[in-house]
Amino acid sequence: MHAEICRTLGSSVRIEILNALGDGEKTVTELAETLGLRQANVSQHLAVLRQRRVVVTRKNGTNIHYRVANPKTIQAIELMRQVLVEQLRETENLVKVAGQ
Repeated sequence: MHAEICRTLGSSVRIEILNALGDGEKTVTELAETLGLRQANVSQHLAVLRQRRVVVTRKNGTNIHYRVANPKTIQAIELMRQVLVEQLRETENLVKVAGQ
């Protein structure tokens, strides 16, 4: 299950979608406009996220609103971002030291 969630979050578009949903629920149209992507593309990624239970939906008339199922998912993404930033800083420091 862990590996499956990591594969699901292995898409930069899905991470962007989840970050956008971190501010609250949105429709496919709102996400597409926010991210500058085609609605069909956003819908495909949302289908994967929904299938893996990373997002849940709420229907309001003809609109379907998506939200993150568990806020800890956003925390996990942010934690990984922090790890990557730290790795980049370490690499920059190594390059500076090697260049001296």
